[in-house]
Amino acid sequence: MSTSYFVAADWLTEHANDPEVQLLDARMAPPGQEHRDVPAEYRAGHLPGAVFFDIEALSDHTSSLPHMMPRPESFAVAMRELGISRDKHLVVYDEGNLFSAPRAWWMLKTFGVENVSILAGGLAGWQRAELPLQQGNVDLPEGDFDPSIDASAIRRLTDVLLASHEQTAQIIDARPAPRFNAEADEPRPGLKRGHIPGARNVPWGDLVFNGELKTADELREIFARQGVDLHQPTITSCGSGVTACVVILALATLGKTDVTLYDGAWSEWGARDDLPIEPAH
Repeated sequence: MSTSYFVAADWLTEHANDPEVQLLDARMAPPGQEHRDVPAEYRAGHLPGAVFFDIEALSDHTSSLPHMMPRPESFAVAMRELGISRDKHLVVYDEGNLFSAPRAWWMLKTFGVENVSILAGGLAGWQRAELPLQQGNVDLPEGDFDPSIDASAIRRLTDVLLASHEQTAQIIDARPAPRFNAEADEPRPGLKRGHIPGARNVPWGDLVFNGELKTADELREIFARQGVDLHQPTITSCGSGVTACVVILALATLGKTDVTLYDGAWSEWGARDDLPIEPAH
């Protein structure tokens, strides 16, 4: 599927020497695979010229919750050190499962980058096309990145509790159905089973095929089947705020760009004893 949100590998090879295009490797290990050394995997082979956009390292480490958005100033400093400039065309990719690239895309957009695309098929698609890889780190001159944030894109626990209770916004949970339905344990220890009351389940994996989004018609059908109204205010959630961005990306391709993210996600809600949960325990 080709939309303004994706670029293809052949487009990227054509723009390989374009100084206005910058490439970011945003792969990360899903929960349960924390033993992986993803920075080492990056150094072992990445797209030529790509710097490592380390979602774990770029998160707010003053929070006990995983992958929380950092302060704009810290993010801007990190981007400048990587050599990334806010006014360039940034292209992000992951392993090819469309698991973490949408989170990088969303973070960059929320921090004020206007032109961000995702490489369709990611690293796996690049390798299937037998295109070259580069080893080691990539050192770029310092980038130009001013700190800013669209705070309206992020929802806090109190916002979500109100939306759930008053039904002022629909909540979409991107976790797999067994976790949403309290039939399976969370991969992170200490979290309850279940979901936020009133939430609709759109598992992120249902939206993806071969590292790309499914067609617009297929996406519309999936959202409709799960009771999502594309005209209603929408908050997305998941386990830790990563795969919820796949839902945001899918909705954006359908023209719905006013979707917000509950960044604390189930890592926050499911750890509390004072919040309502469905199915009731």
